[in-house]
Amino acid sequence: MNRFKVSKFRHTEARPPRRETWISDIRAGTVPSCGNHIKASCSLIAFNSDRPGMVGIVPLEGQGEDKRHVTHLGCHSDWPFLDVSHKWIHTGPLCPLQEASPTPDLGVPTEFTARLLLHLQRNLVTDLDFSPFDDFLLATASADRTVKLWRLPAPGGALPSGPGLVLGPEDVQVEVLQFHPTADGILVSAAGRTVKVWDAAKQQPLTELASHGDLVQGATWSRDGALVGTTCKDKQLRIFDPRAKPEASQSTWAHENSRDGRLVWTGTQEHLVSTGFNKMCEREVKLWDARLFSSARTSLTLDTSPRSLMPLLDPDSRLLVLAGKGESQLYCYEVAPQQPALSPVTQCLLESVLQGVALVPRRALAVMGCEVLRVLQLSDTAIVPISYHVPRKAVEFHEDLFPDTAGCVPASNPHAWWAGSNQQVQRVSLHPACRPHPSFTSHLVPPAEPTSEEAQPAETPVGDADPSEGFSSPPSLLTSPSTPSSLGPSLSSTSGISTSTSQRSLQSLLGPSSKFRHAQGTVLHRDSHITNLKGLNLTTPGESDGFCANQQRVAMPLLSSGGQVAVLELRKPGRLPDTALPTLQNGAAVTDLAWDPFDPHHLAVAGEDARIRLWRVPPEGLEEVLTMPEAVLTGHTEKIYSLRFHPLAADMLASSSYDLTIRIWDLKAGAERLRLQGHRGQIFGLAWSPDGRQLATVCKDGHLRIYEPRDSPEPLQEGPGPEGARGARIVWVCDGHCLLVSGFDSRSERQLLLYSAEALASGPLAVLGLDVAPSTLLPSYDPDTRLVLLTGKGDTRVFLYELLPEAPFFLECNSFTSPDPHK
Repeated sequence: MNRFKVSKFRHTEARPPRRETWISDIRAGTVPSCGNHIKASCSLIAFNSDRPGMVGIVPLEGQGEDKRHVTHLGCHSDWPFLDVSHKWIHTGPLCPLQEASPTPDLGVPTEFTARLLLHLQRNLVTDLDFSPFDDFLLATASADRTVKLWRLPAPGGALPSGPGLVLGPEDVQVEVLQFHPTADGILVSAAGRTVKVWDAAKQQPLTELASHGDLVQGATWSRDGALVGTTCKDKQLRIFDPRAKPEASQSTWAHENSRDGRLVWTGTQEHLVSTGFNKMCEREVKLWDARLFSSARTSLTLDTSPRSLMPLLDPDSRLLVLAGKGESQLYCYEVAPQQPALSPVTQCLLESVLQGVALVPRRALAVMGCEVLRVLQLSDTAIVPISYHVPRKAVEFHEDLFPDTAGCVPASNPHAWWAGSNQQVQRVSLHPACRPHPSFTSHLVPPAEPTSEEAQPAETPVGDADPSEGFSSPPSLLTSPSTPSSLGPSLSSTSGISTSTSQRSLQSLLGPSSKFRHAQGTVLHRDSHITNLKGLNLTTPGESDGFCANQQRVAMPLLSSGGQVAVLELRKPGRLPDTALPTLQNGAAVTDLAWDPFDPHHLAVAGEDARIRLWRVPPEGLEEVLTMPEAVLTGHTEKIYSLRFHPLAADMLASSSYDLTIRIWDLKAGAERLRLQGHRGQIFGLAWSPDGRQLATVCKDGHLRIYEPRDSPEPLQEGPGPEGARGARIVWVCDGHCLLVSGFDSRSERQLLLYSAEALASGPLAVLGLDVAPSTLLPSYDPDTRLVLLTGKGDTRVFLYELLPEAPFFLECNSFTSPDPHK
């Protein structure tokens, strides 16, 4: 007998659908949390919306040729009492706003706006889960430190006016939640270092597991519902038997890196799979046996990437899907605990960047088409269903591919489970002849009785309604640094949202809207493109934009040896020849490059050899290889970070280097004129003020600095910068009165910080949280419109904001998504 069993899934193929079948016209939100941002039942899909505290709801299957309609549930978007014109107005659960009368002036104090927007950020949805038995019972967790249970209507029904149950509040935001796989009414949640098992009906925890050493990153039930496994930032993998004792029954070192770790169980309680990072920041997957927990049975190293893996495992087929947030690829493996092995099955390239991922329940698969898995990919603007099929010639039900699966009737209730019951959910056949399966409605949140008003046909919304009305384009996650970092329990309940005049009035209270809010980004016609680019250097330092352009041409470093730079003429679009291009032979690897703003033929190139080479491109363009620069500037003792030409004075250039100095050069004389000091770490970015008098820097030591180079080599001002040390950029905005900094917070969330140039020491005027991504946002500011465009290397989305020197500081405009990642 051959001990090497051939897998029936070895020919599995992923089939991305046509764009017509995508669930499009959505705006997904990215929240810095340990959740997957999207979940599915056999009837509905729920996902994180970009609207604060709200979840998008859409049917899993379309109804004929009708387009699936996305609705939004205000899960955690409750509002405090509003004090307007000295009249208290209680908005309640986003019900029609009771406007003060008379209200001659609806202006809201700046500090109120900051508190209100901070409240919005505190209410972001961090995780969500559908009941495994009731397709319309949804649980949501939030940064407001609560877990809420919702009874959702069938497609086309009215959203609930409030949650059915509320669990909490916790001491910190809830990161993870999951329903029990065999008992109705039991959930596990993780908040900070605490993990609790809840009896939802009593709204009380059954037990609180022993405190972890750091932030809990994942908490999942074993398939039989007896054990809970957790991953933690302290690098420990723990297994709990919550009914026996609150302490971990087993623990072991999981991954050597403390970055985001995840955990899933296989079809038994003996085996589980974890994902994480090793010391070299390589992503790895490990298979564990709970009976021999001291070391992994087998492990797999994927690649080096800053993006954490989200594992999805189907217990019946034991197919494991690995998805990296911010990536455009899915990996599929078969888990074989007996061998043990993680066997590769297939890979799938995605058309858009992945923000979240979920598995469709097995009872909803197209079994007659041999669909063994269906993955839902959440992108910025669409939900894409990706089917995994095993090719079979016969159109029939294949029992080997579709064994009986867990049904939708729970095996026990919280009381019986806590008393020791291990009864399992009855398994049902997936054969179409055995359907329909019995349905189940949880008693936790009973269905609401329809009212006479709900029985009336709903009004059809106007098709050309302004998308910025109501809450279609909510204010961004703006926080005031002076606001306390935690909020008390909410004063009012939450509800679903529908467009109304009162909500438009409420939005008017949040501040002005930008006149550019409907700006649309479009890709110009291919006739203006330059294509067939080959050998680009994509490894330039993070402090460099990767290439530079002026009104006539583009310069970009190539990967070939000798630090070659290609110069392309914008007046000559089209396909580049397959032969080698004429280049500038820089002689050392390129770290940054910049065009002279007063001379379109003058290019400065910085190299790893600590030298700056000045090149002059012929007016007709580069037609032959140039090996001799016009001049070479020497003085730095370490590799150079970045270059910035003076905005007003010709032949003046500033450079920053690993030697922690900034040097200002007189290009005409080819000599160093000034040297600025005071940095205690890597200089992430520098920028001249519009009048050219001052120079601002952002540094890895956590400080911003403003210099007046002609007065002193020491900084004129210092102030606190971004908390994260992964990278940052700085630019002068608002006619030189403010500084905009893009960076990271302590949890690697990308953020924008706006400072007063007159008071750096007082900290930022406002902080805007955006998303979680590895690349630093590169700002491009237009002083005439006060619009800033931001995107990062590897991103497909371009953010657009109008900046103001007073509250609300950031006015969000339409973002733009490009078809290909930016290099």
